[in-house]
Amino acid sequence: MVNGAIQKPADTGLEEALVQALAGRSIVLVGMMGAGKSSIGRRLATRLGIPFVDADTEIESAAKMTIPEIFEKHGEPYFRAGETRVIARLLDHGPQVLATGGGAIMDPQTRALIRDKAISIWLKADVEVLLRRTKRRGDRPLVERIRELLPQREPFYAEADVVVQSRDEPHDIIVDEIMAAMPKPLGLAAQEEKPL
Repeated sequence: MVNGAIQKPADTGLEEALVQALAGRSIVLVGMMGAGKSSIGRRLATRLGIPFVDADTEIESAAKMTIPEIFEKHGEPYFRAGETRVIARLLDHGPQVLATGGGAIMDPQTRALIRDKAISIWLKADVEVLLRRTKRRGDRPLVERIRELLPQREPFYAEADVVVQSRDEPHDIIVDEIMAAMPKPLGLAAQEEKPL
């Protein structure tokens, strides 16, 4: 890191090395709504040349209704059961970057699947950042509960293989930081430390 900015790894072959080291596993982004999982995930997938999948979009497609509609009509337990099934199915189709819903990690079965079939990245964001980003989305359930939910979820998010701070910086900077942190959990740390 130089002056707070990480050099882009484009000319180092890091992208190819990371995808090979994934060996068919997915990169799963976890964190609260508003952490940037979808927008940063899309950029990360583009950088790595692998597909991006948003679990919430897949859930809505499978249910043929929006997430707020699922919550309203069937309740949270029904939604969480469907979410677990969808994430389990998606994890069979790596390598990919998979953005999960904020509460997905609370399910023990989902956590076990992510541990077994993926590298997990927690996009950690301060509560003020989350509140600022989510207040623009009036259609999302639970926005007003962020302050309550964050402390309950953080211990589970903290189990992630990689933790990267999501903040008000260009998303490409966050992607650079994810790329720089991934070699270690993928067993590439020694290669990363070799002089260029």
